[in-house]
Amino acid sequence: MIPLGKGVVNRKFKKSIDFFCFRVTMFLAITERLILMRILFIGDVVSGPGTTFLLDNLWNIRKECSADVVIANGENSADGNGILPFSADRLFSAGVDIITGGNHSFRRREIYSYIDEQEYLLRPVNYPTDVPGCGYCIYTTDRGDKIAVISMLGTYMLDAFDCPFKTADRLIEKISEQTKNIIIDFHAEATSEKRAFAEYVAGRVSAVVGTHTHVQTADEKILSDYTGFITDVGMTGVIDSILGVKKEDVIYRFTTKMPTRFNAATGDCEMNGVLIDIDAKTGKCTNIERYNKK
Repeated sequence: MIPLGKGVVNRKFKKSIDFFCFRVTMFLAITERLILMRILFIGDVVSGPGTTFLLDNLWNIRKECSADVVIANGENSADGNGILPFSADRLFSAGVDIITGGNHSFRRREIYSYIDEQEYLLRPVNYPTDVPGCGYCIYTTDRGDKIAVISMLGTYMLDAFDCPFKTADRLIEKISEQTKNIIIDFHAEATSEKRAFAEYVAGRVSAVVGTHTHVQTADEKILSDYTGFITDVGMTGVIDSILGVKKEDVIYRFTTKMPTRFNAATGDCEMNGVLIDIDAKTGKCTNIERYNKK
């Protein structure tokens, strides 16, 4: 037998060490991925074209972006406005896990009894307590991680609902006993109110996502203490439209001041959304970025 030289032994030893380090690195990378939770938050879904787009595309989008949870604002998912059991069912069938609401949540009477039956169909939490439905839920992912989703309404230029700031104080304290992973849909008109609210709850929730205006903003960021924020996530609806509505209907309203029924536009659609990565153990946001699909 020919004895191995010292150099050969050293090379083999080095290869063994390199392989071991590689395995450790891969293990740490996988472990890090396992504690991250990825949320796809979809902007206001507008009428039939918006829900149809999601029915046709969302399951593939979920796989493409590796989303653990999908949230969509569905307060205007019915044709005309508001939300109906039919449009809510379409969103759930498309692959949406949780539907949030807004100032049009109760525009259609047909939703009143239905919303009481659906744990993951939310209306704004700062509505009076005796109205149908619930304003938050706690959802468990396939991996067993818990995430709370809160639907909240702003008050500037909207109806006089309970103060969202004080409501958040009470609710966050309660929810934090069950999970640190908390997403708030803040449905509001004013950009200043949205940012003020996000700064107020920063460090206590994972992310605040603005909805309502149907126009996506380019200001996604992580605030102090790892709270993700975007002023408005945008909409899911027809591109060649005014906020998802036929252009001529909106123009007629502005030029005549006469009451006009807003009809859903038709044509090619786009989904506006954001991807939010949070540490499932601490609830801290590690990344937020716009994610759009045509």
